[in-house]
Amino acid sequence: MSRDIAASNNSPLTRELFSAGVYKANQGRIVRQLTCLAIWIIVGLACWALYSSLRGSSLGSTAASVIPAVLIAIGVWTGFRVVNWPRFADFLIAVEAEMNKVTWPGKDELVRAAFVVIFTIFFLAVSLFLFDIIWQQVFSTLGVTM
Repeated sequence: MSRDIAASNNSPLTRELFSAGVYKANQGRIVRQLTCLAIWIIVGLACWALYSSLRGSSLGSTAASVIPAVLIAIGVWTGFRVVNWPRFADFLIAVEAEMNKVTWPGKDELVRAAFVVIFTIFFLAVSLFLFDIIWQQVFSTLGVTM
């Protein structure tokens, strides 16, 4: 009995791709929608790049338009279904629950932290540049480098 329940809860991705239902529709909506949007943007950009490369090929204008259109339709459907795959959807729901627990910094603290990070990066870049110049001079004086 417990194996049947476990098997029904962990449905394979291939079976999930062909269903039209939304898994736990009211939970984790924002994260799931943003994840789906990101997948759609990636698919759209990939299909646009494919269209751009096929447009100049010997396939013809019809094939150059149809192939990316079919792939974008498959990508949009797959992106929608992946965020409703129970294992991945539960992960995204948990991510949104954890993000709601985060205490976000105020504007003043954010500006101070950004200033510290930018100053530290600048300081390290200058230090590494100076070390590089010093070691180049040392090695050229010793005749190790040309």
